Amino acid sequence: MTSQDLRQKYLDFFKNRNHVVISSSSLIPENDPTVLFTTAGMHPLVPYLMGQKHPSGTRLVDAQKCIRTGDIEEVGDVTHHTFFEMMGNWSLGDYFKTESINYSWKFLTGSEGLGLDKNRIAVSVFEGDDDAPFDAEAYKLWSDIFTANGLSVERIAKLPKKNNWWGPAGVTGPCGPDTEIFYWTGEATQVPGSFNDDNDSWVEIWNNVFMQYNKNEAGEFEPLAQQNVDTGLGLERVLAVINGLSDNYQTDLFAGLIKKIEELSGHQYGETPEATRAMRIIADHLKAAAFIIGDDRGVTPSNSDQGYVVRRLIRRAIRYGRQLGITQDLWIKEIAIIAISEYQSIYPEFKKNEAFILDNLDKEEGKFNRTLEKGLLEFNKLSAGGISGEEAFNLYQSYGFPLEITEELAKEKGVAVDRAGFQAELKKHQDLSRTASAGRFKGGLADSGEETTKLHTTAHLLLAALRRVLGDHVTQKGSNITAERLRLDFAHPDKMTPDQIKQVEDLVNGAIVSDFQVICEELSLDEAKKRGAMGVFDSKYGEKVKVYTVCHAEHQAGVTPENLVAAFSQEICGGPHVENTGILGHFSIQKEEASSAGVRRIKAVLTK
Repeated sequence: MTSQDLRQKYLDFFKNRNHVVISSSSLIPENDPTVLFTTAGMHPLVPYLMGQKHPSGTRLVDAQKCIRTGDIEEVGDVTHHTFFEMMGNWSLGDYFKTESINYSWKFLTGSEGLGLDKNRIAVSVFEGDDDAPFDAEAYKLWSDIFTANGLSVERIAKLPKKNNWWGPAGVTGPCGPDTEIFYWTGEATQVPGSFNDDNDSWVEIWNNVFMQYNKNEAGEFEPLAQQNVDTGLGLERVLAVINGLSDNYQTDLFAGLIKKIEELSGHQYGETPEATRAMRIIADHLKAAAFIIGDDRGVTPSNSDQGYVVRRLIRRAIRYGRQLGITQDLWIKEIAIIAISEYQSIYPEFKKNEAFILDNLDKEEGKFNRTLEKGLLEFNKLSAGGISGEEAFNLYQSYGFPLEITEELAKEKGVAVDRAGFQAELKKHQDLSRTASAGRFKGGLADSGEETTKLHTTAHLLLAALRRVLGDHVTQKGSNITAERLRLDFAHPDKMTPDQIKQVEDLVNGAIVSDFQVICEELSLDEAKKRGAMGVFDSKYGEKVKVYTVCHAEHQAGVTPENLVAAFSQEICGGPHVENTGILGHFSIQKEEASSAGVRRIKAVLTK
């Protein structure tokens, strides 16, 4: 089965069960300061899991683009990826455990789905603790299914919270038990009679989360008024499992990329463990970097936030390319071209932004090649009497030298490298990175506090004002909003003049003083486009979207094309927003600076 077959089968299965197929959201979260990237299928849907009405209804299904950066160092084995797709079906206060579990069973084993061997399936459920009881309902549902299919209930494991519980994303919020589904990847004749979480031949392929509790500030778990189902099925992992592969990089999602790396390097995948690992890293990292740059809110390499991740991915891929003996100039775009070709029918923005992706990859490769030359000069200064762990780590951190390259160079010089000292420095750095990343989740996802909501609406006013002052080429390239300030990245080639900054401030404050209404309408994508609404058009044709219009009170019934000129701002957005601009306060721009090539950044605040 190909990746396209699997993706389409999943979407069609749930579409036939009254789910609306929704588009993947951007990899760059809008107005969410808690994360750098969209990390899971549930991330863009948090407002709706919390009770907001979704334009497409209460039953949804999607394949969501995701980026996870917490284990970049782990990439290189058979399962870890930086970019991946998470397929999910969603019930927003609609069906619950009975339908969810039965849908999963039918999709995995039935002819309309994957037709997997029933005898290779096992599941786990929440065993219960002081916070919440044993999930007897999920256990009974699985027990009935297993018994009806001649399977032993010993395959239904009762596991603790660390295994079978999701959330909350922050300190408080929605959470609940989950049931995980596993598939035996070992010999068919050796399937155990019971499930053992420690046996690596049992591979998790699906996770159904039942959001039925809210953890309050007192640490108590209260039943939720709206109970939701949130499921996740990883495309890369499941594709490997159903094709009998133990290595995700042997699926069609990576085969074309690996083939091109083989051509460039003259090495073969599987030739040696070192070559195989290097090829996986290159394929994963350059695909992920291309997806981030090519997103409609795309981010280019830089030294901060998302841009730093892009830079790190590209440079790590180049280093491993050198290990494989790839020495030609500007080669990394060759890998991106393959990825764009293979994904363009699924994610059209990838092809639309191809020139932008390739240009930025070329620029970053050129910069890094110059950095490597400086690193060699630094190495030659250090090598006379052996290299300490701290020095080896500095070469790694500042000049992109992996330990293996430092050791090879040291061996040629007849000196030693303190490998243990390097590992200690690396661990210290990773612990600091994880601590910093964890801090981003302190407030939970999609904070919708009063001050944040005000700044969210202000960001719409700011973008509209920038377009009036600088021109229609201005589009939003990213935003980050906290309770204290807003940050907006936008496409514009030049530094703004003091006069332009003042004009923008005056326009925004004029809109605030005018006490405009903020109107929310649910429109089809086609209607939104005809209106001229701004936004990332990552929705499918016919899909409903929310359009927020900032305009005079007399237009509250809706802004028609005839009176469109009266609207200050129209944007496709998930919300939340204030009801009128008069409550916002005074707007002022604190800083205007470069974010990356062709992208400027404004930091601004509201005061009383």
